[in-house]
Amino acid sequence: MTSTQEAAGPGASRRPDGPAVVDVHAHALPMPLLRYLADHGRADLSQAGSGTLRLDPSVSGIAKGARIPLPAEQYDVPRRLAAMDAAGIDLQLVSAPPFVFGSTSEDDELVMEVTRRSNDALAEHVAEGGGRLAALGTVPVGLPGAAREAARCLDELGMAGVTTGTFGGGRELDDPVNEDVWALLSERRAFCLVHPSRASSPARLRDFHLVQLLGYPAETALAAARLIFGGVLERHGPVLCLVHGGGCLPALTPRLTFGWEHKEEARTVPRSPREYLRRLYFDTAVFEGTALRRLIEDVGHDRVLLGTDLPFDLADHGTVATVRAQGLEPAAEHAVLAGNAMRLIPSLGTTHAAARQGNEG
Repeated sequence: MTSTQEAAGPGASRRPDGPAVVDVHAHALPMPLLRYLADHGRADLSQAGSGTLRLDPSVSGIAKGARIPLPAEQYDVPRRLAAMDAAGIDLQLVSAPPFVFGSTSEDDELVMEVTRRSNDALAEHVAEGGGRLAALGTVPVGLPGAAREAARCLDELGMAGVTTGTFGGGRELDDPVNEDVWALLSERRAFCLVHPSRASSPARLRDFHLVQLLGYPAETALAAARLIFGGVLERHGPVLCLVHGGGCLPALTPRLTFGWEHKEEARTVPRSPREYLRRLYFDTAVFEGTALRRLIEDVGHDRVLLGTDLPFDLADHGTVATVRAQGLEPAAEHAVLAGNAMRLIPSLGTTHAAARQGNEG
């Protein structure tokens, strides 16, 4: 029995046709990227050994001097694999965190340069994972070159999919500048993880860590609402997975639908928001069984994928056990834990085969 199976508990053995557990929402900050930022005066690595990173606001979008957690799993692949074993995860899709998206930066050239270097570093990072890691490249939404970078991630870097922030370049996701991004991702059927990358009214959220605790879930709902009412999901069919269980979106769907029915200003698309909601996917990082059960009931088990947000301090470390505690039918449980991810990202089959071959060798 492998260490992953032991950590996951009885009944969690790997399926012969694929991995038992695939995590679609995890983050990495490879050290080559951080050293580049430090060399250019945009990162302070002096406390990296004790798990703290500081980034220039032009990159991070947060206050100058703000502490960013930097556990070793962010850049040390063996430590990451050990953490995956402890969490019962077989395959992990790794993406850069929003702290290097530059979502609120006014320097487009800087954002593009950091994004390219981030994607290059991430591709090298997952290559060290023995087939247990796959990368999601960052798309610099809001910038004219975003679609080209997305294509580079998929074609040149061989990434499994991409990730986007909820805002960028001073523009919302439904801004016309992003049309070529949505067209490309839809044509390629590329998996895209949508992660909050800023918060509205940051001054009001400054205390009590509310930017992430409250601002991020609200930001995800806002971005999704704009994708719906802005007609992006009518014009295109991207494969979008919203992190943190979609934030506030599932709970707000009845209100958005009611508004579409009764407010002329909201009647911008031919279908109700509820119908567009059925085209989206959601991760399981909601922290408790009641919330996860409600999410699955709202959107269906075929629209929910396992996500942990590892290795940050707000990660849902127990989500694998939470899924297994829901009493789902075996097929539904497997769909959430791995099947949906494998269906949406066929290249993961190759990744899994490489990992299995490595284990057998």
